[in-house]
Amino acid sequence: ETHYKALADLKAEEYRIDERLAELTDKLENGIKELYASGKYAEYLHAMSKFHRYSFGNALLILFQCPTATRVAGYTTWKKDFGRNVKRNEKGIQILAPCPSRRYVWKEVTDPNTGKVLCNPDGSPRRETQLVTVPHFKVATLFDVSQTEGKELPTLGVTRLTGDVENFAAIYDKLTGLSPVPVEIDICPGEANGYFSSMENRIVLRPGMSQIQTVKTLVHEIAHAKLHDAKNIPPEERKQRREKEVEAESIAYVVCQHFGIDTSEYSFGYVAGWSRGKEMNELKSSLDQIHSTAGEIIAALDDTCMVHTQVKSKPTPQFAR
Repeated sequence: ETHYKALADLKAEEYRIDERLAELTDKLENGIKELYASGKYAEYLHAMSKFHRYSFGNALLILFQCPTATRVAGYTTWKKDFGRNVKRNEKGIQILAPCPSRRYVWKEVTDPNTGKVLCNPDGSPRRETQLVTVPHFKVATLFDVSQTEGKELPTLGVTRLTGDVENFAAIYDKLTGLSPVPVEIDICPGEANGYFSSMENRIVLRPGMSQIQTVKTLVHEIAHAKLHDAKNIPPEERKQRREKEVEAESIAYVVCQHFGIDTSEYSFGYVAGWSRGKEMNELKSSLDQIHSTAGEIIAALDDTCMVHTQVKSKPTPQFAR
């Protein structure tokens, strides 16, 4: 009888957690839908469309000169399009900008069918002038958003959270024990709050973060380590970064919310940002994976980790985990 009662209790607990997971994933989906409909999303996309994408070579030049750069644009673009001015004495980031020229050149005329050079009656090759584009490059100067001041860039939410977490040490220890790779505190690139490296076989968290930011970021990176380690996934089954970020942040939101840590303002903007252009498609296609992984982490933390937080947030450049 005791055995059957224990089984019944276990089933009831599993059902309770399952119901809670469904409730939280619905809340995540509805929160992002509201963000799409609010007008903030369109404003954010409009602003981001003004930032040009750079070639691989120029991306490296930007990285070498300003490793922490997140948004770069020229002096005039910052002023005209974004209402921001470059700060005094800031050193620009130099890249190679295409500056093609057009000119007429003599070219031999060929038969369109055979490709052979056509000849004049005297046997000399037939030639004609053609207008061609000649590639040239010039040095252009960019500035990162951190080198400017003025009107705030539109964001989808906040990307830094402040606040304490009850039982933080116990939760942190359980999460690090649950992680499939070692967790270390170390310097992170740019504005990132943390990262998972399959090559280095570790999770890295930025030092000095608040307790709530540390817990949220750690769950996010554990999700990456569990679901997206390239060593464990055949190339043809690997997901795009957009889909991976949607899954990891959704799992972080569900787990944190389950234990009383509200990351709504952060997570809704993060997931919406990575889902831009595809609305709810990535989120819906990943719900099963989000549900099962979040449930696994919640079960590992158990009821002794129920927490309450007083969360404050401050706006920072978008997409720092």
